[in-house]
Amino acid sequence: MTERRFDAVIFDFGGVITASPFEAFNRLEEQRGLPRDFVRRVNATNPDSNAWAQFERAAIEPAQFDELFAAEAAALGHALDGASVLAVLSGSIRPAMVTALDQLRDAGYRLACITNNVPAGHGAGMARSSDRTDAYEQVFARFEHVIESSKAGVRKPDPRIYLMMCEALGLEPGACVYLDDLGINCKPAAQLGMHAIKVTSGEQALADLSRAVGLDLG
Repeated sequence: MTERRFDAVIFDFGGVITASPFEAFNRLEEQRGLPRDFVRRVNATNPDSNAWAQFERAAIEPAQFDELFAAEAAALGHALDGASVLAVLSGSIRPAMVTALDQLRDAGYRLACITNNVPAGHGAGMARSSDRTDAYEQVFARFEHVIESSKAGVRKPDPRIYLMMCEALGLEPGACVYLDDLGINCKPAAQLGMHAIKVTSGEQALADLSRAVGLDLG
């Protein structure tokens, strides 16, 4: 029997368990007549100190985010309020990923989640609710540990958030697989010693994860 390489699989939530929030942002941009990927452009400008970064660390309130994001958008030449961005920040759950979670758990893998999210609203990019009947909460319940940036006060790609999860699991980084749809978030995980998988689609993620853990997932 082949010796297992990993003990835990750590997932990002939005863009991995769910379809990418960028798809929703693109729909909003089309509706408003904005350039494609404009929201991503705003959020990539001053990425450690902009409104998005501050909101994911819970350093500002929703009303402040609304105003600061609007100012950042205006500085880049277009009108877009932060509240409209939050309103579309959800994403649909990928059923095959949920099946994979159950398969991994049944095979003895420990499951965890590190998610950059915001402290207001609801959906894949929002802080967790207490509603156990909610579809998102039913997925979160499958994880042994969940670290949310809006509650931890630190966000990916800060290496501290990955080390926080390793401490919670009682595992070294090398015992963990990590999946994220953003390369900038995969890089520190890999540098710490995790087996990082950059997610570009649900199918690709499951194929790469299947090879890593030696299971036919999905």
